[in-house]
Amino acid sequence: DSGLRFHYVAAGERGKPLMLLLHGFPEFWYSWRHQLREFKSEYRVVALDLRGYGETDAPSHKENYKLDCLITDIKDILESLGYNKCVLIGHDWGGMIAWLVAICYPEMVTKLIVVNFPHPSVFTEYILRHPSQLIKSGYYFFFQMPWFPEFMFTVNDFKVLRNLFTSQATGIGRKGCRLTAEDIEAYLYVFSQPGALTGPINHYRNIFSCLPLQHHEVVMPTLLLWGEGDAFMEVEMAEITRIYVKNHFRLTILSEASHWLQQDQPDIVNKLIWTFLKEETTRKRE
Repeated sequence: DSGLRFHYVAAGERGKPLMLLLHGFPEFWYSWRHQLREFKSEYRVVALDLRGYGETDAPSHKENYKLDCLITDIKDILESLGYNKCVLIGHDWGGMIAWLVAICYPEMVTKLIVVNFPHPSVFTEYILRHPSQLIKSGYYFFFQMPWFPEFMFTVNDFKVLRNLFTSQATGIGRKGCRLTAEDIEAYLYVFSQPGALTGPINHYRNIFSCLPLQHHEVVMPTLLLWGEGDAFMEVEMAEITRIYVKNHFRLTILSEASHWLQQDQPDIVNKLIWTFLKEETTRKRE
């Protein structure tokens, strides 16, 4: 309905159950490359470029990036792909959107899997009470400024972007699957296109107009995966999330993993997702 064109990468046959993957910031569909390969045997796996990212259309006005628009995007995409429900997986900001889709359109989500992002109500309540998380989320406030955040990302041949994935403080650690030179190039290529950073940062420029939420409850089986070495999100929020899920809730914290969990520990993440998906179906049959 928005009139926007969305870019996605798909694996697995049409007609199989849909698994929809929502990436975080600053990423694009490519962050799910390991999951596209892994789950195509039993699912139609679709990794999206969110509104404003990659090859998806990027409206110029920041008002076009309100959470309401982002949630409706997912509903519209599901329908235009010919489905009325899916397994929904989101990481980071894509995790925020996944939580909200599950809350607003519960009939569309059979199972919810979120990577390194707490329930949005937990996030807003926790950040107000814990200055340490407020500091870690300082970039949310920095991103409210016009044009300057985009400029900062481009300085010194996109050094900030490289460092996010590779530095000791925020990147994938020694025990993870580090990004290859080709992986880094893919990210740099996408975000070095003219205007390519404005859409992604506009997602954050609307956050304070949409939170806190009116509705909170999540009613479908939910898996929350968390890399304990996340430089941006305190792990305490993961456990508190349990109170908002009114169904089977499983939390797995990976001790030496980073914020970039599905790229950092793809084999373990894939195994945990399989276990969760199978476990729920057997439980229902019983």
